[in-house]
Amino acid sequence: MKAMILAAGRGERMRPLTDRTPKPLLPVAGKPLIVWHLERLARAGFHEIVINHAHLGDQIEALLGDGDAWHVHIRYSAEPHGALETAGGIANALPLLGSEPFLVINGDIFCDWDVGRARSALGPDELAHLVLVDNPPHHPHGDFVLDGAELGAGEAARDKPKLTFAGIGIYRPELFADLVRGEAAKLAPLLLDAIAAGRVSGEHHRGRWADVGTPERLAALDAELRAHL
Repeated sequence: MKAMILAAGRGERMRPLTDRTPKPLLPVAGKPLIVWHLERLARAGFHEIVINHAHLGDQIEALLGDGDAWHVHIRYSAEPHGALETAGGIANALPLLGSEPFLVINGDIFCDWDVGRARSALGPDELAHLVLVDNPPHHPHGDFVLDGAELGAGEAARDKPKLTFAGIGIYRPELFADLVRGEAAKLAPLLLDAIAAGRVSGEHHRGRWADVGTPERLAALDAELRAHL
């Protein structure tokens, strides 16, 4: 199974840190955030990695190269200025990801979910499997209802407690089949359609997770990890 790290975001809320450094390269406990992902993926046996980029993407390629330092092989999917949103970025990278299910991780999160579980998480008729977490203070209302392993959204889930999408998912390429490569597209509409068709499963991760979206959250994660090193 291949893995993709989403690294094309501009990181507006992280400015001025991201004016000169792409968000995935911001340091956390002594190493760039994206390196934590690479190390975790390599330990779990993922050796084919795709990374998309846009803002200051040349810095990402210069630092990571072909991935040999982490015993992985990295291929890059460059996007135009402004990037292509999540689904558009994945669709643009499909030629590099192949025809089998693949793991996608947001480059601006930190999570100790066992990425090795990705190989067995997706059911034969499912288009996606999402990792969900408890709602953080900055996103108190959550995204999806999780009933057992089944995801719910929309009217059917309106009055039920929701969990937050962790930015980790396993997808079949078919989920993105109707998108035009090179055009921006959001992930949520695709997921909502697939959920309505009963083709998305999920799980609740109760371990460590952080959405590193602001300088304050970056500093908090840095302090937490240093305390446990």
